[in-house]
Amino acid sequence: MALNLVIVALLTLIIHTAETLSYSVRFAGVKLNKIAVALSLTGIIVLVSRTANLIQAPLTAKFIDYARIHPEFDVMQVLRLILLSGSAGTVIAIALFPTFVNLFGRVISKLEVVGSLPKLMTSVTFSQLRNTKHYLQRPSFHLRQFRYLGVPKRFIILNILVTAFYSVGVLASLYAAHLSPELSTTASQASGIINGMATILLTVFIDPQLGVITERALHHEESKQQLGKIYMLLMVSRFFGTLLAQTMIAPAAFLIGFVVQWI
Repeated sequence: MALNLVIVALLTLIIHTAETLSYSVRFAGVKLNKIAVALSLTGIIVLVSRTANLIQAPLTAKFIDYARIHPEFDVMQVLRLILLSGSAGTVIAIALFPTFVNLFGRVISKLEVVGSLPKLMTSVTFSQLRNTKHYLQRPSFHLRQFRYLGVPKRFIILNILVTAFYSVGVLASLYAAHLSPELSTTASQASGIINGMATILLTVFIDPQLGVITERALHHEESKQQLGKIYMLLMVSRFFGTLLAQTMIAPAAFLIGFVVQWI
């Protein structure tokens, strides 16, 4: 089980790092006034995240199967460690944000020239990969830089909640299956109950506001300068969302169990 936990933790780390770094693609696109190209590149990040998620979910389910045979096995502790790896992935993405803004800026510019992603990938040379060290940049993080960004507090709070819901959805459904063995199959497939709440919040409150912020930055230089700080603020709020998810595993599992019993 130790090796399985390491693999799941690494996959979770990759998922959260990739999803959080999607902000760097958006920001690079805004800086170059090529947001459409940037948004197309986010599909690659989504693909990486979803592929890792497809592998992660069945591997995580093995812990539930193992706990049925070994009652002394602490499932909750394992789930908390998995969530902690998600927090670590978010921190890594925050640290890499300036570097990946520079890298994706170069990728977007070259993609516009070659015309397609396969051509872009085949045109990369070893010397170009070696030159990526010139794009390295340390993140600059000061609390006072977030004071006058004009981002509503409710927007940040909602981003924290959405991240927490998404982070805990699959894990809560598996824990619900552990708590209700007689409904384990149904409960393990019911992550949509929690993820559905997150999707509603994301679609109704988060995406439109983020779109307005990004569109404003495309047309106003002052807003463009602030956009990087806003994205950094959103990434920090994602980190707090992964921490909040630690407290939501049990309540979300009980909610799933309650709903499943009435289906």
